[in-house]
Amino acid sequence: MTMSAIPKALHVGEADLPFVDFGDGSSMQVLQIDVEGGLWVVRTRFQPGYQVQTHKHTGEVYAFTLSGSWKYLEYPEVNTAGSYLYEPAGSVHTLTVPDTNTEITDVFFAINGANINVDANGNVLSVWDAQYIAEGYLALCEMQGHGRPSILGYPS
Repeated sequence: MTMSAIPKALHVGEADLPFVDFGDGSSMQVLQIDVEGGLWVVRTRFQPGYQVQTHKHTGEVYAFTLSGSWKYLEYPEVNTAGSYLYEPAGSVHTLTVPDTNTEITDVFFAINGANINVDANGNVLSVWDAQYIAEGYLALCEMQGHGRPSILGYPS
């Protein structure tokens, strides 16, 4: 095999893709999308006191905490800077950030499949998958004056 036949590694710098503000105490940077494979890789920042809608994952999730702390209401473990978390497919939980945090909580997630967001009775409120995240992110980028950045794996 020649060196030219080896696939090229792809790089994204932190400044290459903007964080978009959801206006609810969270912001997100989409790093990679694979619609066919059902993968979405994001970096999410949460303000102290933030809580994510209860949701079920249809695939595995890998999370690495860069700063701050967070936990699931359903479990005792607290994720802090340097923590790694694996979530098996089918897990259901409610991510919450302590309001006592003194810094932004910054987490890298690699998510396979979809988030099925549910209410207290288990009724489906929405479904977020790779396509939904990519299109929502790009729309927010345009609305917030960032243009339409190129996301690894997603057609521009």
